[in-house]
Amino acid sequence: MLAMARALWAFRGFVLTSVQREFAARYQNSMLGMAWMVIHPLSMIVVYTVIFSQLMRSRLPGVDSTFGYSVYLCAGLLTWGLFAEVVTRAQTVFIDNANLLKKLSFPRLCLPLIVVLSAVLNFLVVFALFVVFLLLTGNFPGWVVLAFLPVLAIQLAFSVGLGMTLGVFNVFFRDVGQVATIVMQFWFWLTPIVYTKSVLPEGVQAGLAWNPMAVVIDAYQQIFVWHTLPAWRGLAWVSVLAVLLCLAGWRMFRRHAGAMVDEL
Repeated sequence: MLAMARALWAFRGFVLTSVQREFAARYQNSMLGMAWMVIHPLSMIVVYTVIFSQLMRSRLPGVDSTFGYSVYLCAGLLTWGLFAEVVTRAQTVFIDNANLLKKLSFPRLCLPLIVVLSAVLNFLVVFALFVVFLLLTGNFPGWVVLAFLPVLAIQLAFSVGLGMTLGVFNVFFRDVGQVATIVMQFWFWLTPIVYTKSVLPEGVQAGLAWNPMAVVIDAYQQIFVWHTLPAWRGLAWVSVLAVLLCLAGWRMFRRHAGAMVDEL
């Protein structure tokens, strides 16, 4: 593990340059450029707010703010977007970079690292705008916002572990990527993001405690909507799951790294 960390550090220039190039290429030859980074999530939030705000406003207990549901929606959609981007791109990262893997010698873990850093960079830009929105509307949670950092760390560990594991499987069994895409669509709607868990039957609400992303996004919503600390006990098992997935993905990657290049 230490040797791999040193190798990644030695190739930090390659990683940072790749992230920079990918960030620039995403909006190259676009008239609006980086504005699309804001327009896409903003348009989704506006649509969901218009459709659901009147329906859901009375179902956000303890929230009197005019923008309460918008904050609730942003807290879920922005963080789900980060999770979905990391998992979706990590599960195809080795396939997408097959030529690079065959021609160049470098630590293969640079590729997932580039995916994560690119996703986090995109997320931080949009999240900064979200914070500005909170400040302008008087919904900033105060010092409680510091709890956002450990929750984000847990989410990233879970996303990377899941994405890496799927990525290795996907090299050998291409159906994994197709199945994962369908599962992600169902997973989104099985997570209280555009609706609140209070609208669900009690039995279903209890089942949400076993949905890792429902627990994580609920933590974000507690921070940004209700301005309270998240339930750390509930996040504990997600943290353990995230560590186990990271270890599983790392072990699978090390064991099958050579075979992956041959398969590609």
